[in-house]
Amino acid sequence: MHLGGLDAARALQATETQTSPRVGVLVVAYNASGTLAQTLQRLPGSFTESVDHILVCDDASSDDTYQVGMDFKNGCAWPLTVVRHEKNLGYGGNQKAGYEWAISHGLDVVVLLHGDGQYAPEHIEDLVAPLVSGDADAVFGSRMLEPGGARRGGMPMYKLVGNRILTRFQNRLTGLDLSEWHSGYRAYRVDALADLPLASYSDDFDFDTEIILGLHAAGRKITEVPIPTYYGDEICYVNGMKYAKDVTLDVLRYRMRDVGFGEGSTGVDTEAYELKPSDHSSHGVLLRWLRAVAPAAVLDVGCSDGQFAALVRDLGHRVTGVDLVKHEGIADRVDAFVEADLNDGLPAESGGGYRVVVAGDVLEHVIDPEQLLTDITGRLSESGEVFVSIPNFAHWYPRARVVAGRFDYDQRGLLDQGHVRFFTRRSFEKLVEKCGLQIVERTTVGSPFDIVERGTANATVGKAARGAAKADRAATRAWPTLFGYQFLYRLKRV
Repeated sequence: MHLGGLDAARALQATETQTSPRVGVLVVAYNASGTLAQTLQRLPGSFTESVDHILVCDDASSDDTYQVGMDFKNGCAWPLTVVRHEKNLGYGGNQKAGYEWAISHGLDVVVLLHGDGQYAPEHIEDLVAPLVSGDADAVFGSRMLEPGGARRGGMPMYKLVGNRILTRFQNRLTGLDLSEWHSGYRAYRVDALADLPLASYSDDFDFDTEIILGLHAAGRKITEVPIPTYYGDEICYVNGMKYAKDVTLDVLRYRMRDVGFGEGSTGVDTEAYELKPSDHSSHGVLLRWLRAVAPAAVLDVGCSDGQFAALVRDLGHRVTGVDLVKHEGIADRVDAFVEADLNDGLPAESGGGYRVVVAGDVLEHVIDPEQLLTDITGRLSESGEVFVSIPNFAHWYPRARVVAGRFDYDQRGLLDQGHVRFFTRRSFEKLVEKCGLQIVERTTVGSPFDIVERGTANATVGKAARGAAKADRAATRAWPTLFGYQFLYRLKRV
């Protein structure tokens, strides 16, 4: 959505009349004594007459920025406050202090304005209007929406090229479609900021990227409006190479967390388990084995929300599901459901005489897998089998984490936050023997690279993921105990 200056002013005026939002301005300033007063003077009169408050944050400048701000305050009638940090908080840290002020003062909208005049104050109403009308949660002023505008405004070619390369990369990894990720002219709904973990964000210049990622993860709507580009005599304090590295790492970490890697907790995992539909996944292998079985009674231990069980029913089997939580819609996906804590073993009401008991990605979630596997064995028919999938702790990823001294839980995957027991191929096969079972068939699947495509429709990312998956499968065949992501077994009584 793009708004022209006149239309934006009218929209802002109409919305103010209806809701009277409290709009504030955060002016971040560092060594801006030569530009601060002129930047403030350029704010439109129609805006300063209605603004709730303007906060100038001097980030421990070594020049007279604070005094210039105080002199301006004493000479104007605006609701203006000037503060000076005792120590330099950094670009991101300065914003954090300002947003804490906006939240604590009950503002509805806060605009980020740079004290060096690089971003045109004359266009501030363009940024505010979509927020007070409820059409966006964040509005970014973009120098890239007008073709050729950035170069006409003096943006150096190397910065233009770098901006476009980084923006394209960031869009591809996140699924966003912003024209520019690197503008510092922004306005936010304060309630959107209040929902973000701002304190955990960077104090450096990549703070702006982390804000975008946080808003996107929270499902907030981001809108851009065109702004003119202006490059004057201001000093740039950004180390371009470090900035590019930092924002790249931020987006890569975001993408990794989105597909399951990254910090987790060790609490009980009650979320629905994700179905892995690929033929090369553990679910794909289990379904292939079940297709070879004549329609029969199947027990799905740890059935989660029943997505996998529904596919098993489609093969003609009668499925009973057991899990800790009765997820929404489970009754439509299984023939019978039993709610039980598997740490206490299989409940009596789950029945017996099953041709197949599926324990897909479940034994690692219980405290005593030997007891549960023994219980499962007791529920088999005379010719019954147990189909098991188990994560490989000797996979290269957990090995690398341990060697690096960075072992911790992820949101999902081999180090899923709900895992309480870990297995290698050797340790699990010892468990099979102890439970009076023997191996009918064993196979190994590689890492689920297909989930990398989730959240992005980008063809390049999809092609890269498929190529990586193909290479990973070849490595898994060559060295299953190192590259195997999961081991799968068909087991029967000795």
